[in-house]
Amino acid sequence: MSFSVWVALLAASVVISFTPGAGAINTMGNALKVGLGRAFWGILGQQAALVVHIVIVAAGLGVLVANSPVAFDAIRYAGAAYLVYLGIRQFLAKPVVEGDDGADVASTVDSPAGESGWSLFRRGLLVNLLNPKAIVFFLAFLPQFIRPGEPLLPQYLVVAATVILVDVAVMWGFFAVAARSFRRVTRSARGQTVLNRVFGSLFLAVGVALAAIH
Repeated sequence: MSFSVWVALLAASVVISFTPGAGAINTMGNALKVGLGRAFWGILGQQAALVVHIVIVAAGLGVLVANSPVAFDAIRYAGAAYLVYLGIRQFLAKPVVEGDDGADVASTVDSPAGESGWSLFRRGLLVNLLNPKAIVFFLAFLPQFIRPGEPLLPQYLVVAATVILVDVAVMWGFFAVAARSFRRVTRSARGQTVLNRVFGSLFLAVGVALAAIH
C-alpha cells in the first residue's frame, strides 16, 4: 500500500470513527458507569467485532450478506432487538449513590462494581457485531484501498490495523473522555436517572433506526 493511499485510508477512518453511532453511545455509557479505565474493555469488544467484519468482507462472505435479504434482515433485526434491550435496561436502571457514611442509598444490578471486564467486552462485541450495515459498509469501503495486483494479506492487515487503532483512539480519547464531563451529574440520584434515560433513549433510537431504515 502506497503512502498516499494509506493517508487517504487514515483520513477516512478518522471521519468514520467520529461519526456518532451505537459504539460511541456504548463507550460513553461505559465510561460513565465504570470509569475511563474499565471502559476500555468495551472498546476492545467493539474492535473485535470490526476484525470480524473485515475478515467476513475479505473472505467474500460480505457479498453473500449484502445480496441475501433474508440473511441481512435476520442480522439487522437481531442487532436492533439487542440495542432496544440495552436501551430499556439503561432507561430503567436505578441510580447508585453513596451517602456520606459510604453506604449506598440506592442499588442496582447494573452497578459499576458489579460489571466485569468480560461483560463489558461482550456487550461491545455484540453492539458492533450485530450490525449488518457495517458489513455492507466495509464491502464498499475496503476495496477503495485494496490493490488486487498486490499481495492481499499485507494490505488487509494494514487496513485492519489502521481502522482499529484510529477507532480505539477516538473511542477512548474522545468519546470516553467526553463522558467524564458528565461525572459531576452522576454524583446525585437525579443526575444518574437523567443520564440513564438519555443514554437509554439513544440506544432505543439507534435500535429502532436500524430496524426501520433499509
